Amino acid sequence: MTGGRVSVHPGLAGGPVYLDYNATTPVDPRVAEAMLPYLTDFFGNPSSSHPYSAEPRHALAEARAQVASLIGARADEIVFTASGSEADLLAVRGAALASGRPRPQVITQVTEHPAVLETCRALERLHGVRVTVLPVDGDGLVDPGGLAAALTEDTVLVSVMAANNETGALQPIAELSEVAHRNGALFHCDAAQAAGKIPLDVGDLGVDLLTVVGHKMYAPKTTAALYVRDGLALEPVVYGGGQERGLRAGTENVALAVALGTAAELAAQELAGGAPVRLAALRDDLHRRLAETLPDRVRLNGPRQGRLPNTLNVSIDGALGHELLAAAPQIAASTGSACHSGTHSPSPVLTAMGLPPERALGALRLSLGRWSTPADIETAADALIKAAAAL
Repeated sequence: MTGGRVSVHPGLAGGPVYLDYNATTPVDPRVAEAMLPYLTDFFGNPSSSHPYSAEPRHALAEARAQVASLIGARADEIVFTASGSEADLLAVRGAALASGRPRPQVITQVTEHPAVLETCRALERLHGVRVTVLPVDGDGLVDPGGLAAALTEDTVLVSVMAANNETGALQPIAELSEVAHRNGALFHCDAAQAAGKIPLDVGDLGVDLLTVVGHKMYAPKTTAALYVRDGLALEPVVYGGGQERGLRAGTENVALAVALGTAAELAAQELAGGAPVRLAALRDDLHRRLAETLPDRVRLNGPRQGRLPNTLNVSIDGALGHELLAAAPQIAASTGSACHSGTHSPSPVLTAMGLPPERALGALRLSLGRWSTPADIETAADALIKAAAAL
């Protein structure tokens, strides 16, 4: 393991307060340092048998073990991919096509990440897979009873994310997976937002497949992994050689695997050191400052309990999210709307939770991370309060 955490990330120094960690995280300098030798000195193909391959092969194995340790898996159950979307594709498409059913059913839920929803739509369009999309309640949660009612003898897979990327809502994964398994279905969990932020154990969750994403936990983009329970058959996502258990052909990118492994080890250390408690305190301080200074105007979107410790999604009455951020250049964050040709539309996640359009359009997603400080929270709160007062 490399040296200690830098107090100020070089990519954030001098810029606005960064409150968009759920979108992506800055690469931890310790991660960059760990991967650098595999971009320069240790270039060998890990599948070769000569001396140039020994160090890359060892590093790849160590990275696999580091990722596995973060989620309570075995090293040989980790498959490296190039993105979370690819890992989701391998899980959902792989399970559906490997099932052998003439018209299998896949169940997901309405606030799922597009990587899962669009894969389901493609399976429906191209392979005749039956797709059921479950609703969510006002907190964005799936009802296990609703899942039980949707299961059929042809259900081969249920896919529900661990934590929502907009509200931070934590789904009851262990309960949902138990319901799925009682009906003989596999269970996939996209843990892109949850891994590294809260403790995860695939055994406790009862999942068969789980997605981990590097750029959500301080590794570079284009590195991710899929936990595939031992003995589980999937249709490969890339055909060719036998790399990654034959599920994803192509010579492994050892540098990116090392980056993901190092990020996973650092995340495990932070979890053990109480990082979730620190972030939750900062998040709640931000919420308190906004609510006390803008009384009766601040609305929390999603559950008050049972959410990621770093995530605050709020609407401020009388203000649109994109207007608030435009009037507060001191912070970098996301809104609850999408802009298409100058027209803003409310977030599908918030809409599915039953929020009226005006509240969904007013939503801000304020997500904290490794380099968030009390001073950042004070700056962000002051900027948003002044912006709200001016609108």
